[in-house]
This record gives sequence, structure tokens and C-alpha cells, in this order.
Amino acid sequence: MIIHLVLWKMKPVADNRTGKENAEIMAQRLNALKGVVPSIAAIEAGVNFESSDAAYDIGLYSAFKTKEDLEAYQKHPAHVQLVEWVRSVVESRAVTDFEI
Repeated sequence: MIIHLVLWKMKPVADNRTGKENAEIMAQRLNALKGVVPSIAAIEAGVNFESSDAAYDIGLYSAFKTKEDLEAYQKHPAHVQLVEWVRSVVESRAVTDFEI
């Protein structure tokens, strides 16, 4: 099983919305990929509720059966389209992929 974790810090304002509003939209759009991208075994995105300088605004947990499934997810048109929007509303991100 491949685990793909991503954390994002949002821009304070982007696309005429606050960072919190964009984070909520982003979480909804990420979670909606479950029924669209066949290679996803599990996916959960959520908005952070903890206020800390070290905290990120939104987090994503996703799982895939194989590395090839993760690659298929990353190349899937629905994911690619979402990534284009995400890049316009985030300041930074952290990512890690590992096998269990």
C-alpha cells in the first residue's frame, strides 16, 4: 500500500476568497476525486482547526495499492485540473509518499 500525504498553507486571499474559504473548497474537491479517479483506494482531506505557527491549513491523506496507481492518480485529468487551481490559491506545500 502506498500512502500519499500532502499539507498546504493557503494564500490569505486568492480567487476573491479568503484562505479558509479556499481551503474548504479544496477539501471538498479533493474528497470528490474518490468517485472519479479509479486508482484511489482511500482519500480524506480536511481543513485544520488548530491555530499554531507550525500548522498547515489543509491536509490530505490518500492511499493507493501500488506506485503505479499513485502515478495514474497524479496524471488523471480530474486531478491535473484540480492541481492547476490549487497552485493559484496555495502559498506552500509539504508532501511525502511511503509504502506500508
